[in-house]
Amino acid sequence: MTREQFITHVEGTQKAFRRFLVALCCGDTQLADDIAQEAYIKAYLSCDSFNSPDKFNAWIFRIGYNTFIDHRRSVRLFAGYDEAGGITSSDATDDAFRYQALYAALDSLPPKERTSVLLFYMQGYSIKEIADIVEASQDAVKKHLSRGRNRLRGLLSNE
Repeated sequence: MTREQFITHVEGTQKAFRRFLVALCCGDTQLADDIAQEAYIKAYLSCDSFNSPDKFNAWIFRIGYNTFIDHRRSVRLFAGYDEAGGITSSDATDDAFRYQALYAALDSLPPKERTSVLLFYMQGYSIKEIADIVEASQDAVKKHLSRGRNRLRGLLSNE
């Protein structure tokens, strides 16, 4: 893939990719932008070996998802009991965003369930495509979707 082709593909997927990452990061736009930037750098550095331009969307979403997971693994929250008592769910979401309840509910889902729900409902990917992105079986993706929907339903019905 040439530099020009890469730029064209990035421009075509940028809005949907950022929207996916913002939702994955539960409204934290700064973190989503950092992850997007890191994912685009990783993709650009390996675009010479990428030969399926028709699968660019799934490829960049997989890189973004893996970058998000790597970030989550590297972040360790260390707070004492007294400090943790003052943390509320609104602290973890972007106050300027109007979907705070949804982001708070999404934040409580395990990463694979959250990613499956977001890719299926927000981006319109098929179960097979999601399985390729998250590197899981189709049955696992179906379970993630089912569990994620049930958990979200329970969390959002309490709002």
